[in-house]
Amino acid sequence: MTATGLTAEARELAAPPESLGDLLRPYGWSFATVVILHVIGSVAGLAPLLAVVELGRTLLSPGPADPGRVWTVVLAGAAGLFVRLLFTVASSGIGHLLDARVELSLRRHLAARLGRVPIGWFSRRRTGELAKVVGQDVSAVHPLIAHFPGEFVSAFVVPLVSLIYLFTVDRRLTLITMIPVVLAVALVPLMMTPSRRREQEALDEGMGRISNAAVEFVQGISVVKAFGGGERAHRSFRTATDDFADTMLRWVRGLSGVAAGMQLALSPPFVLLVVLAGGTVLVTDGSLAAADLLPFLLLGLGLTAPVAALGHGFDDLQAARRAVGRIRDVLGVRSLPEPRRPAAPQGHRVELRGVRFGYEPGHEVLRGIDLVLEPGTVTAIVGPSGSGKSTLVQLLPRFFDPDHGSVLLGGVDLREIGGQELYRTVSFVFQDVRLLRAPVTDNIALAVPRAGREEVMRVARLVNLHDRILELPRGYETVIGEDVKLSGGEAQRISIARALLAATPVLVLDEATAFADPQTEQAVRAALATLAGDRTVLVIAHRLETIADADTVVVLEDGAIVEQGDPAELLAQDGRFAAFWRSHRSAITDDTRGGLPQGDELR
Repeated sequence: MTATGLTAEARELAAPPESLGDLLRPYGWSFATVVILHVIGSVAGLAPLLAVVELGRTLLSPGPADPGRVWTVVLAGAAGLFVRLLFTVASSGIGHLLDARVELSLRRHLAARLGRVPIGWFSRRRTGELAKVVGQDVSAVHPLIAHFPGEFVSAFVVPLVSLIYLFTVDRRLTLITMIPVVLAVALVPLMMTPSRRREQEALDEGMGRISNAAVEFVQGISVVKAFGGGERAHRSFRTATDDFADTMLRWVRGLSGVAAGMQLALSPPFVLLVVLAGGTVLVTDGSLAAADLLPFLLLGLGLTAPVAALGHGFDDLQAARRAVGRIRDVLGVRSLPEPRRPAAPQGHRVELRGVRFGYEPGHEVLRGIDLVLEPGTVTAIVGPSGSGKSTLVQLLPRFFDPDHGSVLLGGVDLREIGGQELYRTVSFVFQDVRLLRAPVTDNIALAVPRAGREEVMRVARLVNLHDRILELPRGYETVIGEDVKLSGGEAQRISIARALLAATPVLVLDEATAFADPQTEQAVRAALATLAGDRTVLVIAHRLETIADADTVVVLEDGAIVEQGDPAELLAQDGRFAAFWRSHRSAITDDTRGGLPQGDELR
């Protein structure tokens, strides 16, 4: 099968990611329950008002009041109040439990989606932006889940019930009572103009910049202090916060007049003023009984209360809508496609055929790579910075798919191998190590969770880390990041111990001993030599010792292989590799004059 055919098939097999609607569909009945309970509670809340109306009519009617009717009306109002309390509490409780379940589900789906997207997708996004989506944006959905469904439906049902009742009393005064609601609704479009939406989007972007500035400042605090760049780093954060404050000020100024108008239109004094003005005219001309004015005074407030509640939460709803958009964008990122019928590799010979790859269209990082990695050999990749070394090695664990060509493992294209099978076959040791906030044992056994304590201790000894672990507060149960903070070299040795424990047939190393001291480096190199055996090892090499241990050296320049072969033979050819070797040996010789050991001869 051709590479082009594989790419087309891969696209066909990439199932569309779940939308937010798909994720919320399992909770449909819970949403319906929240809405029904809230509507019943809200409608029941009209009962006390209607009871006051009927009580007023009874007491104001000519002749003595009927005690039985009075108590019936009072009990009916009290019952309505009790039902409102009961159903509103139930709706709120279920709504908040539902919100907690939905937020947990969203975060799990986001984590799962982020775990399957191509690594290159992360390189174009800042940590603060993704942290905001998973943290703040998911939390911002709270009003949309816990409050909006019930309140939105009630905002229509309660006024509708009130209007039906009021129309039975007097149609003219009913229309007058609706004036405040009509005025408030007429102002809503002014809060949703394109300029308002742009300001709200700018607020979200500004908060993202603040998050990025904070994360970058905290992560780089040691470098900033060491080189006296504290003022510049603080200036970056202050600039982000000042820009956010300016945007917030413009947004508040633009909305203040509209928001004040809506609050005034829906305020109890204005509603009472409108109803009293209209009612006075009708009562004066004898077309309305004075007692019939009472329901309009009371229900007029109930008519505007649900609309006012929506108005107060309008900003939260708008923020939730934008947060949902950003969550949808992340959930919509295509993951690397899994094959419909996974194939099993036959052995662990690795082959790259005509591989071309670029992070952006029109900018290739790798240009026609042809390379074979035989089992039982160590292949070292060398070359100047930016030559494509890291990109090439990241193709083996399928962090990316090539744009053209193919990467084969055991004669099978990586795109035809299932993810679980691939990661049981290929392991990767990064130079930049990330440790979990978990015990040392769990960090070492990350790839083999069922590994026993003796197996973990065995690989810890191989990387010269066992004695150091025993010195920790709780030994192998010490929680990294909580009980202790390890050095860069210690963290890297834990990463190498993971690879030793996993013992995958293919091992990819990004200069695994970069932070190790000489004694530890010697122990680690011996362990890796023991690990190699008949395994296929690919390593990015910066040190001459690593190059000297390799069976094959591949020299990359500008994304292409310019030299390849045995290191001694390449050195004798006096080409690019020889120049690279002399440059590095010269640097080591200069350091040796200052007392550093050499150890750079080919063996």
